[in-house]
Amino acid sequence: MRHGAGPRPAVAALPRLGFGAAAIAQPPVPDDQAAECLDAAWDSGFRYFDTAPMYGDGRSELLLGRMLRDRPRDSYLLSTKVGRLVRPGHPDTARTGAGWIYDFSHDAVRTSLDESLRRLGVDRVDLVFLHDPDHHWEQALNGAWPALAQLRDEGVIGAVGVGMTQAPMLARFIRETDIDIVLAAGVYTLLDTQARLELLPAAERRGVKVVAAQSLHGGLIDGVAHPQFRYRPVTEEIRARVARIARVCREFGVPTAAAALQFPLGHPAVSCVLTGPASYDQVRQNLDWATTDVPPALWRRLREEGLLPPVPVPAAPAARPWSIP
Repeated sequence: MRHGAGPRPAVAALPRLGFGAAAIAQPPVPDDQAAECLDAAWDSGFRYFDTAPMYGDGRSELLLGRMLRDRPRDSYLLSTKVGRLVRPGHPDTARTGAGWIYDFSHDAVRTSLDESLRRLGVDRVDLVFLHDPDHHWEQALNGAWPALAQLRDEGVIGAVGVGMTQAPMLARFIRETDIDIVLAAGVYTLLDTQARLELLPAAERRGVKVVAAQSLHGGLIDGVAHPQFRYRPVTEEIRARVARIARVCREFGVPTAAAALQFPLGHPAVSCVLTGPASYDQVRQNLDWATTDVPPALWRRLREEGLLPPVPVPAAPAARPWSIP
């Protein structure tokens, strides 16, 4: 096992804030808006970008590649994912309703990575995640994971991990494989701290870094018109909890989204939080939230109200938490 050997360079260099390139690839975001958003992120200092073939059926990688093509390759970190192949018109797409199919086989990992590199227009990526292998544990463990480990050991990719919207299987990957990093989406947030029970302690014990995503739960936290929670309609119980958290934040003059965006970084296992803006204005708003002062008394009040379990909370935000150290 690699445990004890220290973090791999790509993982060790993760900034506190990264750019998730899913939203820019979704309709109705036009190409010019996506390009403006990515340029704004770069100009603001973002240097870690995460994408996947699934996002917009390859569109996210194409858009990101256009922005990065004139940037020095050693000046940023780039991650993508495997487990889905972009195959518009394939018979199996009828099950997904999209232009991609599931494939966690050994051979599909290299195929997927080759296709991602072409769309991105780069010769390498720094991190590769298995993408939501929820119902594909056996194939992911016996096919995709060994292929990724081999590519890592050959130096083709810098680090390997797993990205999911559930905590138990991420913890299982940490226990049963030699992964470097996990991308935990929506499972360590102000609304859902399930990762504190098993995943984050396991990551700390094994020296596995954690990237937290979906801190705003698709806009539920910052009040979009038609939010979802776990990709489903929001229940009255969740709405009431959001309202209670927002009320506490207002008492301290802090935007709820600022507290939500910064919260995961309070845990020592969490190295980075991904944001997912889709416009210039959203980039600026996310950075404002990331650098808003959240007083310790706010976290104490959330605990007193039964809205936050006894978990570590952030200190004052860094001046530039999104740049590579």
